[in-house]
Amino acid sequence: MAWKWFDRKSQEPTEWTGFLERGVKLDGKLECTGTFRIDSIMKGIVVSEDTLILGEHSSIEGEILGNRVLIAGRFQGTIRARGKVEIRPNAIVTGEVHTPCLVIEPGAVFDGHCHMLAPNEAATARPIAIPIRSAGGQR
Repeated sequence: MAWKWFDRKSQEPTEWTGFLERGVKLDGKLECTGTFRIDSIMKGIVVSEDTLILGEHSSIEGEILGNRVLIAGRFQGTIRARGKVEIRPNAIVTGEVHTPCLVIEPGAVFDGHCHMLAPNEAATARPIAIPIRSAGGQR
C-alpha cells in the first residue's frame, strides 16, 4: 500500500506537507512546514518548523534546523532542535545534536556530541556538552 510509510503510531496531529521518496537525490536547502518525511539521499540543509521524519531509507549529510526530529535512517552532521530528537532502532547518527530532549532507542547508534539545552532557552542557550558513543541493543 502506498501509504505504509506514514508511521501513524508516532504521528502527531499536524498536517502532512510532503515527502521525498526513495530514488530521489537532493543537494541543497530544503525548507518545510508541517510534518515532512525524507526517505531519500540528501546533502545540505533542512529547515523544518514542525516535525521532520528521516525514514528508514534516508541518508542525510548536512545540517538540520528544526523543532521535532525523528530519525530512523542515517544522518551525519549537526542537528539543532527546539524540541525533541528521537533516534529510532537501527538508525545511525554521527555528529552533533543540540536539543532540550534526546531519546536514543535500543538498537540505535549515536556517535558524537550531545548539547543539552534548557527547554525555554533552546534557541539561544549555551549548551552543556555531553560526549556520547552508543550502540545499545546490538545483535
